Amino acid sequence: MKKPNPLKGYTSRNRVELVRGGKAYFENLIRLLDEATHSIHFQMYILDEDETGGEVLEHLCLAAERGVKVYMLVDGYASLHLTKKRIRAIRGRGVHFRWFEPLLRARKFYFGRRLHQKVCVVDADTALVGGVNVSNRYNDLPGQSAWLDWAVLVEGEAAEKLYQVCLELWNKAGWGKSKPIQFRLPHHRKPLPEENCLVRVRRQDWVRFRIEISNSYLHMMQDAKKEVYMLSSYFLPGRQMRKAMENAVKRGVKIYVIAAGKSDVWMAKEAERYLYRWLLKNKISLFEYQSNVLHGKISCADEKWATVGSFNINFISAYASIELNLEVLDEKFTAHVKQELLEIIQQESVPVTESEAQQKYGWAARAWQKICYTSIRLIFVLFTFYFKQRRN
Repeated sequence: MKKPNPLKGYTSRNRVELVRGGKAYFENLIRLLDEATHSIHFQMYILDEDETGGEVLEHLCLAAERGVKVYMLVDGYASLHLTKKRIRAIRGRGVHFRWFEPLLRARKFYFGRRLHQKVCVVDADTALVGGVNVSNRYNDLPGQSAWLDWAVLVEGEAAEKLYQVCLELWNKAGWGKSKPIQFRLPHHRKPLPEENCLVRVRRQDWVRFRIEISNSYLHMMQDAKKEVYMLSSYFLPGRQMRKAMENAVKRGVKIYVIAAGKSDVWMAKEAERYLYRWLLKNKISLFEYQSNVLHGKISCADEKWATVGSFNINFISAYASIELNLEVLDEKFTAHVKQELLEIIQQESVPVTESEAQQKYGWAARAWQKICYTSIRLIFVLFTFYFKQRRN
């Protein structure tokens, strides 16, 4: 694979902050919605009608009522708990609402390409990008801690790029499409940050020939010199990624993988454990997070490069979903990411050893894990997959 210009696509005038999921994430999200003066692009995989979802919807409506142009695009499968009554209500208060893609369609024939990205862009100068959905289980509530996840709060040139990305998707996707919105930046925008922080917007949409995030992970493995940390829910790397990991280990790179100990999708967890022996055989350090459900998608390499977003290292993110990550090429930010992951390893995870895996997962468990692994791959291909790629 030809190596691209390593700095291609990066913007420099940015300010970034790593935001932990839960209370910190929703406090930042609500603040952004309340500060908006021109426009809000809100694109989400899961938005539930619970306390958390209701609060976010209320602040979107309040923004629309004070004259902000609010465009809300949610996945047509994962957010089906939104009632027609609630949708009529938010539209009545000025929110432009749209579902992303129907579940079934003739001619092209597919069951459901997913809008899996989670992004909010305010006034084309500030954005929040990550893996956090809008639902109680992603929030810190009385007697309940949030599922483990992160986002990046970014101000500057990268936010303008995200504004363009969201506008493009709004114009191309969804049920009941209307006249496209023209690209116009707000007249009164915040000054660009003085900081010089390299940030790149990376997208994944295999159907439209966008494989930027997959390529980024492969290049990360190819370029790594010392170490790679990866935390991913539903960690099921394909053959190409596994080969890149093997080669990195042979070069002396230390790879640390944090997988879920508890999972909301039991079959995916069993499929993931099918790969444990391969990971351990290839001298990859493996840990299972214990404190709660692991939902994050965050990685870093060599204390200089990090990626945060909605992309899981598995087949469905690679081939059947629209994903969005932010890559940050900055030593200070990456050091923060590494420290977060080290704390997860040291304080909230247990190591998985080869001898333990052999004792814990005998031939019967191994056979069941292989069935789950094969079934998951088949399900992804048959039920969440376009049968042909399309040009933009």
